[in-house]
Amino acid sequence: MAGVRIVTDSACDLRPAVTAELGIAVVPLSIRFGTEEFTDRVDLTVEQFYEKMAASDALPETAAPAPGAFAEAFTAAADDGADAVICINISSELSATMQSATSAAKEVADRIPVTVFDSRSITMGLGTQVLEAARAAADGADVATIVTMLEDLRDRTRVFGALDTLDNLKKGGRIGGAQALIGTMLSIKPMVDISTGKVEEAGKHRTRRKSLTALRDRVAADGAVEHLAVLHANASDLDDFMDLIAERYPRDQIHVDLIGPVIGTHAGPGTMGCCWVVPA
Repeated sequence: MAGVRIVTDSACDLRPAVTAELGIAVVPLSIRFGTEEFTDRVDLTVEQFYEKMAASDALPETAAPAPGAFAEAFTAAADDGADAVICINISSELSATMQSATSAAKEVADRIPVTVFDSRSITMGLGTQVLEAARAAADGADVATIVTMLEDLRDRTRVFGALDTLDNLKKGGRIGGAQALIGTMLSIKPMVDISTGKVEEAGKHRTRRKSLTALRDRVAADGAVEHLAVLHANASDLDDFMDLIAERYPRDQIHVDLIGPVIGTHAGPGTMGCCWVVPA
């Protein structure tokens, strides 16, 4: 099938039914629990990941896909008749996934042109960019048009998370600009901003309720946002947060799902996240 094909990685948190419908190829990262290694969403589902994290003493770790995994996806697109590929990945500030995709693009350059795009985002911040690119490709847009659209969308994408613990983020080495939060009293519930593709401190609150209220208020500060998604790391108080945010945004207009293993590994259990796009 001619046209532009979209490839991404499993940090996008898109369910298989959605990616299959739009012809999006998803290259999975790996999740490690001690000496056990799993391929994200291939031999470890999102639900199984949280069960395993709750039962394990070891904090999980992630590993980027090998370049060969991306090369396989790019070659499959070429074999299917695609004219070009755009590979949209998790922020290069947080993972070596972009490096693998870039290496693979060079490997297959004689077969098909591949544009590797840094989403500078995670979870549905990345997922929304992937979905919009795939829809544009399905409508016949060329690479230049889609990349221009992605650059605009990337600049308007916001991702914030209310964390229940800093343990996972600290151990995984992804704490970035939120380093100052380490050493604060144990009862503090931090909020982080990943809107630029790296982790930055966005506030600290004395209770979970205040943290969730601050997260709701941060979304509301941008007004009539687009593509609003609430992603959570098996948070038991999801309904409470949905009641908070529903005061401003109707529930039927919000995408709600679990944070996938890639981001859940670093965010830690109980995290409540919001992804949205600021209106142009």
